[in-house]
Amino acid sequence: SEKEQPAATTLHGVVLEVPVIDMSDPEEEKVVERIAEASRGWGIFQVVNHGIPDEVIRELQRVGKEFFELPQAEKEAVAKDPAGGSIEGYGTSLQKDVDGKRGWVDHLFHRIWPPSAVNYKFWPKNPSSYREANEEYAKKLLEVGDRLFRSLSIGLGLEAHELKEGAGGEDIIHLLKINYYPPCPRPDLALGVVAHTDMSAITILVPNEVQGLQVFKDEHWYDVKYIPNALIIHIGDQIEILSNGKYKSVYHRTT
Repeated sequence: SEKEQPAATTLHGVVLEVPVIDMSDPEEEKVVERIAEASRGWGIFQVVNHGIPDEVIRELQRVGKEFFELPQAEKEAVAKDPAGGSIEGYGTSLQKDVDGKRGWVDHLFHRIWPPSAVNYKFWPKNPSSYREANEEYAKKLLEVGDRLFRSLSIGLGLEAHELKEGAGGEDIIHLLKINYYPPCPRPDLALGVVAHTDMSAITILVPNEVQGLQVFKDEHWYDVKYIPNALIIHIGDQIEILSNGKYKSVYHRTT
């Protein structure tokens, strides 16, 4: 609708500079304070010096991009099983119509942690280094997730371990989702992902060089400015609920 078209609803010429937090700051209290403050006021922030090596992220992006450039039949080899009711696998929103809205996006969704929850049936065999790249990234990702949980917990005046325990402790499922936006003939009339908050506890977003993320703040939609080698952190609905609404899940969309 006209109320949602990006060309008509984006505040142009203004790029939203969401809080950027340096996780290598030796003053741990300051890092905790900044994470808590950003989660209360914004629901979104970027972290730099987060401990995931650039080459690990580059490799994750490379194998993901290569998968989506494969012929359709190869992608369908790991397609979602509609009968099984699983969210895992390759899917496309280009053929699906929800309330007259269609997201211009293909995606691949699968669990990456813990090992007991992983089903390799939904992991592409091609490119051949897909599994290795994802497993290497997952190992590093766990440390970032744990640190975020600790900071968010202390920021609420709780013990460091409490928020993670409330979200599932060692049984927390880590899902990987790759969104791929094929070239669009009328991007001014289309959204890649329609406006939503994330159902997750925490979303850790690895952007690429193409600007697409928008956040709703002060009654306007803004482009989010990307910082090279940063991870973008979204507070999800589960953390908003666990914090009794002190932390806010971020309302966002993708162009």
